[in-house]
Amino acid sequence: MGGMELTLELAEKVLASQPFSVLLGTRLTAFGAEGATLELDIREDLRQQNGYLHGGVLSYAADNAITFAGGTALGPAVLTGGFTITYLRPAAGAVLRAVARVAHASKRQATCTCELAVLDEDGVATLCAIAQGTVIAVRA
Repeated sequence: MGGMELTLELAEKVLASQPFSVLLGTRLTAFGAEGATLELDIREDLRQQNGYLHGGVLSYAADNAITFAGGTALGPAVLTGGFTITYLRPAAGAVLRAVARVAHASKRQATCTCELAVLDEDGVATLCAIAQGTVIAVRA
C-alpha cells in the first residue's frame, strides 16, 4: 500500500480491472471523503423469476460499494471482511444505485454502511436494501 491514496482515477481503474463488474456494466459515479457510489443498469438478464433485480446483484453492489468506501479511508489495498444485507422491498426500476459511507475507521479496518436504491425512468429513487460491512486493510 505504501501510503498511496485512492483517488477517483485509481478507483475507476480498480473497477475496470474487475471482470465481474465489467460484465455487469458497473459505473463509479461518486468517490471521495464521503464514500463511494456505484450504479448499474437493470437489465433483463439480471432479474429473477418474478421480474425483480436478483438479490445476488444487490449483494454484489453492496459488497463492492462498501469496499470502495473503505478504500477512501484505508487506501487501495483492501478486502471485504464481511457484510450483512437486509432486503426492504423488491428491486424494480431502471438503475441500481449503491451509496456507501464510512461509519468508522481505524488504521486496519473500516466499518461502512450502504443504502441500495432503484431509480425509475425519471430518476426517482426507492430504497430497496440496506447493508453494513467491514473492510480490512491488506498489508504486503
